[in-house]
Amino acid sequence: MGMSACTHLLLFGATGDLARRMLLPSLFALDTEGLLPQCLRIIATARSAHDDASFQALAADTLPEAADPQARSRFLARLSYVALDASDQQGFAALAEAVPDRGNLAIFLSTAPALFGATIAGLASAGLAGPGARLALEKPLGDSLAASRTINDAVAAAYPEDRTFRIDHYLGKETVQNLMGFRFANTLFEPLWNAAHIAHVQISIGETVGLEGRGDYYDGMGALRDMVQNHMLQLVALLAMEPPARLDPASVRDEKVKVLRSLRPIDAASVEACSVRGQYTAGAIDGVAVPGYTADLGRASDTETFVALKAYVDNWRWKGVPFYLRTGKRAPERLSEIIVQFRAVPHSIFGAAPLAANKLVITLQPDENIRLSMMAKAPGLDQDGLKLRELPLDIGLPNAFAESRRRIAYERLLLDLIEGRQTLFVRRDEVEAQWQWIDAIRAGWAARGMAARPHSAGTWGPSAAIALTERDDVTWHD
Repeated sequence: MGMSACTHLLLFGATGDLARRMLLPSLFALDTEGLLPQCLRIIATARSAHDDASFQALAADTLPEAADPQARSRFLARLSYVALDASDQQGFAALAEAVPDRGNLAIFLSTAPALFGATIAGLASAGLAGPGARLALEKPLGDSLAASRTINDAVAAAYPEDRTFRIDHYLGKETVQNLMGFRFANTLFEPLWNAAHIAHVQISIGETVGLEGRGDYYDGMGALRDMVQNHMLQLVALLAMEPPARLDPASVRDEKVKVLRSLRPIDAASVEACSVRGQYTAGAIDGVAVPGYTADLGRASDTETFVALKAYVDNWRWKGVPFYLRTGKRAPERLSEIIVQFRAVPHSIFGAAPLAANKLVITLQPDENIRLSMMAKAPGLDQDGLKLRELPLDIGLPNAFAESRRRIAYERLLLDLIEGRQTLFVRRDEVEAQWQWIDAIRAGWAARGMAARPHSAGTWGPSAAIALTERDDVTWHD
C-alpha cells in the first residue's frame, strides 16, 4: 500500500465527548513524544460556532495540567477550526478550503450515525475523497447487517477499502496486541492452543457504570450489539485465529475473518440453551445504592443490559471447545478479562491430592496483565506425601515494562491512521461476518420471545448466566 504520513488530520465531532476525553489528549501525547509529523495540521470541525482561538482554548482544557507549557503551545498551534453543519452540503466547500494538501489527508469521523451518509457525500463533493485521503470511522456502523452494508456501501463509493480505517478501540489496547506476541512468539503455547489441550475459554467485560446520559442510544442497541458484536468478537478472532503468514494487514485480517465465519450460528433452535439476556434492577455497587435500568432510562424497556453466550468455533483447531462470553453494565467491577482453561493432566500420580488444571488469565482492564497458574510443590518435609499448591506465574506488564507510560488505546490507532497502517483496523468482511452472527441471535430471541431477565445491579447477570456454564461443570472465573 505504501501510504505516506498525512499532513492534515480532519477531526469531525471535535467538540464531542470522544474528542475531549480521548482524541485530543491522545494527539497531544503523540506530539509530546515527537511522533506526529512536524508539518501535521489538525483541522477540527463540529456544528458549534468557534474560531481558532476559542477552539484552542477548549482543547487546552482537555490536556493534562502538569504538561510542559512549551509542548502545550506547540500542540495548540497545530489546531484550527471550521464550523460545519454536516446536513448542509454547502458548508463542505469552506471546509475544503481549509485543507490545502488533499493528497495527504486523514479524516476521523466521530459523528452521529444519522449524519454519516450526508458527511461522506459532502466530503466527496468537496474533493476531500481523492486518492490521498483516508477515512477513519468510529462505531456504531449500523445496528444490523443490512444497516451496516448500507453505510459500508456509502463509504466504499467515496473511499476504497484500503483507505478505510474502521475503529474498534479494543484493538488499540496493549494487551490485545500482546495476544499475537504471546501466541506466535513463544513455542510454549501455540502447540497447546487447540481442542486437545484447551477445555474452554471465557471472556468477561464488566462495566460498573449505567447509562451515563447515553440512554436513547444504548436502549436502541443493548449489550449484544454494543459490546459483543465488536469488542468481544474481535477478541475471539484474535484468540482463535490461525498463525498469519506475515504480520501485514491482509494476512492478519484474512485469518480473523475465517474465525468469525466459523462461529456456529446461534439460532431459534439453540438460542435458549446458548444465550441469556438480563437487565439490571436496583442494587448496590461497592456499597453504594444504584437505581435500576428502567429508572435510569425513565421508561419501561426490554433492552438487555447483560448478555451471556456459549459460542463454538467450528473448525479443526477448536472443535467442541466452548467460548463463554458475558458482558454487562452495572457489573460488580470494571473488568475485561480472558480466561484460557487448559485440560487437566491425563493421569495424576499424586493420590487424592487435588490438582488444578493450568489456566491462563489475560486481564485488559483495569490493569493489563497476563498470569499463568501452575501446580508446584508446597514447601515442607512431605511425610504424608507430596503437597501441591497452585501458584501464579505473573507477567505483570506494568512491572515488566515499568519504564513505559501506559497509553490510551486511541494513541496507537491515531498514529497508525496518520502513518497509514491498517492492521489494527477492522475490514468490511469482518464487520459483516460479525453482524451476520449477531443478527441470527437477535432473530432467535424474537422467535422465542426471550425477555430480559431481571438481576440486581452489582451482580454478574441473572442466575441463568451461572446455569449456562454450570450445566457443563464450568464455573465463571470471579
